[in-house]
Amino acid sequence: MSNHFEIFATLTLLLHFLFILFVIFGALLILRFKKIIYFHIPAVIWGVYIELNHSICPLTHLENYFLKKAGKDQYSVDFIENYVFKIIYPPALNYEIQTYLGFFLIFVNLVIYYYIVKKKWTGG
Repeated sequence: MSNHFEIFATLTLLLHFLFILFVIFGALLILRFKKIIYFHIPAVIWGVYIELNHSICPLTHLENYFLKKAGKDQYSVDFIENYVFKIIYPPALNYEIQTYLGFFLIFVNLVIYYYIVKKKWTGG
């Protein structure tokens, strides 16, 4: 049964990774799927809140819960541990970097939304 919990932890980590990508680049999906904006803007607000308040995402707690239930304190899959995990949880992450990431998130999304609005207004 502990193997199932490690699978759940890995799936949660991958979901977390996909959510981060959606928060950063999800505005690009609006070019194709207009109604995604109703999901993307709250996701960006949540991402900015987490970064600027130096909070921990609930998905992190869920990952840790599943790992603990699996009797592990880290992932055993090399790809997950070496690539995805280090993107979500960089070793040098601190309050200052987290603050910069929050402002970077705002900047990236403002640029993408500016492009979308400009494209809509100019018709191309």
